[in-house]
Amino acid sequence: MQIRLESVKKIGRKIGLNDEKGYAVAIFLALIIVSATVIGYYVVLKPQPEGYNTIYLLDSQKKAIDYTEILVANQNSTFKVYVNVENHMGGKDNQTYQVLVKSTPNLSGFPVDAQPIKTYDISLRDGDSWQNSASITENQVGSYSVVFELWQYKDGTLEFTHNSCVLNIQVIN
Repeated sequence: MQIRLESVKKIGRKIGLNDEKGYAVAIFLALIIVSATVIGYYVVLKPQPEGYNTIYLLDSQKKAIDYTEILVANQNSTFKVYVNVENHMGGKDNQTYQVLVKSTPNLSGFPVDAQPIKTYDISLRDGDSWQNSASITENQVGSYSVVFELWQYKDGTLEFTHNSCVLNIQVIN
């Protein structure tokens, strides 16, 4: 190994490289090789991005800035949000989804262990989106988490997509 190292150093000296320049050239060549390998991977294999779906909420003005946080029991106890679902799963077949709206005073995990107060059934092609206005009423004084869960039908069964939105609401007198 020592003999090879010396012969490589001799070649470097013959072409005018000292030890400092040799390290710089070696690093430069390593970067070129790594770059060529990464570029080659994406050019040759053309990996497709992983499909995804998403759910998000917009306020009553269709913006993501002014969500209702406080309700007054039996007076101003209803709020409205726009629920949006997008399908980016790829493929030619429609994807079938279900949005479950749940309200709970004790949010302990997902999916929420509570009965849905509203359910929306949706079928979307790849790249399509769905939007619907959802009005939620809560008259009992207390703090609540209103959860919008996105579920997807796969092989005939409904599976939680691990996509959800949570609005924290406080109901006062």
